[in-house]
Amino acid sequence: MRFQKCRELFGKDFEKIVKAKIILFGVGGVGGHCLDALYRTGIKDITIVDFDKYDITNQNRQIASENLNKTKTKVLSKLYPKITSITQKATKEWIEDFDFNDFDIIIDAIDDIPAKVALANKTYNKYISSCGGANRIDPTKIEIASIWKTTNDPFAKKFRYELKKSGFNRDFKVVYSKELPVKCEGLGSFIGVTGSMGLALASLALQKLITR
Repeated sequence: MRFQKCRELFGKDFEKIVKAKIILFGVGGVGGHCLDALYRTGIKDITIVDFDKYDITNQNRQIASENLNKTKTKVLSKLYPKITSITQKATKEWIEDFDFNDFDIIIDAIDDIPAKVALANKTYNKYISSCGGANRIDPTKIEIASIWKTTNDPFAKKFRYELKKSGFNRDFKVVYSKELPVKCEGLGSFIGVTGSMGLALASLALQKLITR
C-alpha cells in the first residue's frame, strides 16, 4: 500500500499530515526537494509559488531542471499531480494582498529578503524558512534553529537585520548551515547541501504539523 511506511512511522499523526494544506514559496534547489519530500509523505494539497524558468545553470541542483526554458511551476504540476501552481513573483505587495488563512503551514524557500520579511510579518505563527545554502559543501552542518540563533550565515544575519528594521519581534524556525561559506567566485552550490536543506525544511514542516 502506498504511504504504508509513512503510516507506520507517524501512526495516528499521519491523518493530520495527509489533510494538511501547505503553500511553498520557491521550488528551486531547496524548495524542489522540500516539495518532493512532502508529496512522497502523502500531502497533496500543496500550492507552489514561483515565477522562474529552468536554466542550464540549475542542472547541478534542481529537480526537473532538464526542462530548459520551461516554467518551473508548470513542469512540477505535471510531475506532482493534484498540487496547485501559481506562476508569480512573490513581491511584498503580492504577499500583503494574498489570503493565507486556509493554509496550515507557510514554507519559504526563496532568496528574496524583502519577500521573506513580508511573509514573516504576515504569517509568523505558521511560517518556516530556509536561509543560505550557497557556497557550502557539508550537509552535516545543517541545523534547525530560531531565526535569532543562527551562526555563520551572512544571509540569515541580513534577514534578521531587515526583520528588526520592519519592527518584527516574534520568532520562527529556520533551516540553515553553520558551515562557514567557502570563498569562491559568485554563488556556487552543491545539491548535497541545497537538497538536504529542502529535506530538513520538509521535516520541520511535518514536525510543526503534528505538534500544533
